[in-house]
Amino acid sequence: SEANIVGRAVGQAFRGLRPAPEVQFFDYIWPAMQQIKTEAATARWRSNGAFNVPMVLRVPIGGYLTGGAIWHSQCGESIFAHVPGLTIGFPSRARDAVGMLRAAFRAEDPIMFLEHKHLLRQPYTRDALPPEDYVVPFGKATIDRVGDDVTVVTYGATVEKTRQAVDQIGASVEIIDLRWLIPWDQELVAESVAHTGRCLVVHEDVITCGFGAEIAAWVGEHCFSDLDAPVRRVAAIDTHVAYEPTLERAVLPQVDDIASALTSLLAY
Repeated sequence: SEANIVGRAVGQAFRGLRPAPEVQFFDYIWPAMQQIKTEAATARWRSNGAFNVPMVLRVPIGGYLTGGAIWHSQCGESIFAHVPGLTIGFPSRARDAVGMLRAAFRAEDPIMFLEHKHLLRQPYTRDALPPEDYVVPFGKATIDRVGDDVTVVTYGATVEKTRQAVDQIGASVEIIDLRWLIPWDQELVAESVAHTGRCLVVHEDVITCGFGAEIAAWVGEHCFSDLDAPVRRVAAIDTHVAYEPTLERAVLPQVDDIASALTSLLAY
């Protein structure tokens, strides 16, 4: 089904429509990989600009479902971040989702819009509908909380978990909600790290080759002279998300994991 859904949308885009297909869950996206990577993402490049795919692909993603298991709880955004030609958004609240979708539907290239399943059920993500001129430009992050001692770069469901961790330890922490992963707001991250001197990257996907590795590498390369401590990461362990709730909690990053990393980084 997924290959058919995305393949038809690519064809619709070639014919001048602006399709908004949905893959039911990120966990089921792999049959559509051929259409996303080989067809949609390459159209403008391989046609020298003669063709494009103005498609917004909506994909529910993520865990913290206590029973989602491997078919309903995966993240894997870094795999698609590696595909040139794709723009990737991953909001943490309703207001940003609106502004980002407005930007996405005005674009002429394929957008992967990741919607965290857990956040769809949480009251803290609710916002009043923003005015019609509220648009979140590609690559524009936001400072979710201002702080002086350490910068946390995060997105999706781990934004709220980071807030809870900061409240738990009572430190002055600046939280950056990336919102867009491709492109991501390197300028804002660099400004924040220059101010705080420390950086922690938090995300839900597995730690090995997760998107946090890209952020940490970039900060280490471009912000080295501003750092007072090594860049740290908190992410899922390198295994599949389990069905049993206590095992799921052990796999995915939790508030205590973030609080512990922050405490260690602040003490460095």
